[in-house]
Amino acid sequence: MTRHLSSLDLDFDRRHIWHPYASVTDPLPVYPVRGAYEVFLELEDGRRLIDGMSSWWSAIHGYNHPVLNEAVTAQLQQMSHVMFGGLTHEPAVTLARELIALLPSPLQKLFFSDSGSVAVEVAIKMAIQYWTALGQSGKNRLLTVRSGYHGDTFTAMSVSDPDTGMHTLFQGVIMQQFFADAPPCRFHESCSEEDIASLANLLEGHHREIAAVILEPVVQGAGGMRFYSPHYLVRLRELCDRYDVLLIFDEIATGFGRTGKLFALEHAGVVPDIICVGKALTGGYMTLAATVTTARVSEAICSGSPGLFMHGPTFMANPLACAVASASIRLLGSYDWQIAVTAIESGLRKGLEPCRTFRSVAEVRVLGAIGVVELHRPVEMRVVQQQLVDRGVWVRPFGRLIYLMPPFIMQEEELALLCRAVCDVVEAIA
Repeated sequence: MTRHLSSLDLDFDRRHIWHPYASVTDPLPVYPVRGAYEVFLELEDGRRLIDGMSSWWSAIHGYNHPVLNEAVTAQLQQMSHVMFGGLTHEPAVTLARELIALLPSPLQKLFFSDSGSVAVEVAIKMAIQYWTALGQSGKNRLLTVRSGYHGDTFTAMSVSDPDTGMHTLFQGVIMQQFFADAPPCRFHESCSEEDIASLANLLEGHHREIAAVILEPVVQGAGGMRFYSPHYLVRLRELCDRYDVLLIFDEIATGFGRTGKLFALEHAGVVPDIICVGKALTGGYMTLAATVTTARVSEAICSGSPGLFMHGPTFMANPLACAVASASIRLLGSYDWQIAVTAIESGLRKGLEPCRTFRSVAEVRVLGAIGVVELHRPVEMRVVQQQLVDRGVWVRPFGRLIYLMPPFIMQEEELALLCRAVCDVVEAIA
């Protein structure tokens, strides 16, 4: 029997539970959910919200999907978890085989972890340990671009935007990295030498200190929801090769079809030395991520002292998560998801078009199943969130951005209602 939250439960939540990016002394309202199915969140009071966020970009197949439910249920009958140190199991091997088959062929060595932020930490540790094993321990810093975001753990914070990346409070204690200008060339533009100059100059001047360049390919997520030219990545790969620096792609937000390609790197035809995937990997069911690298990197790491990679999360390769991730990948491949994403892209362009005329709006941009309305000023979260809920949609803005990342199964009518709610709220912003 399902137990529903009472007013006493909600009062306890308010007094004792710390929600993400929230205050305990003046918490934002939270909306109790009693169920989720397809593209809907059902609140305790019976209201049904169209989910425009895919639960922070992960639930690409929607909620309560029978295929994914069955994968978790079947695996639960076998084992929920075993440590991965010294053991292995079929769900991990199967998922690794499927992921490696999807990625460009040089990416062959896979390390599981339990969140996207940790996958980024793993990638950075791989890069640093690679150079240490080759006798170049001085190559231990990272180069990235502004307006990026890579997670909330310490080294991931150090390569997120130092001014707008939500981590300015920690600038005095996190490692200082190199930051190039955010890519100025738009998605459909080519990249000039001037566009790449900031990054090229930093590589030329500091390549002996730089272990790797890390960035989100084509789409920058929580650092600004910016779309930039795939040609920038082509030039970046050339520069990394010229200056002997590793290249890390953070595809945690962009992987598994979100940009219209299975992985965003396909827009550029560029292969990194290390890639991080997560979020949609399990279809939003469980937390799981992976860091995948080349034989060149992995073999170099293991040739140096101590002859092994120094990392090992407790819940690494959790069998339940691996089983549902495999089911999610197979489900994505069972239908023409490109057509679904193209339809969402078309619906977002049409549905958000009215926002371009509003005084509060600086820009509207759409790519794949991502729609962004950028305002001139930050929104008041407490007010705007309530207005959106009152219109029957779940959208969580941040800063100056109201953005949508709907599940791939969203139908035309639902998407139109979602966009209309956003337009109504944005139109009312002075």
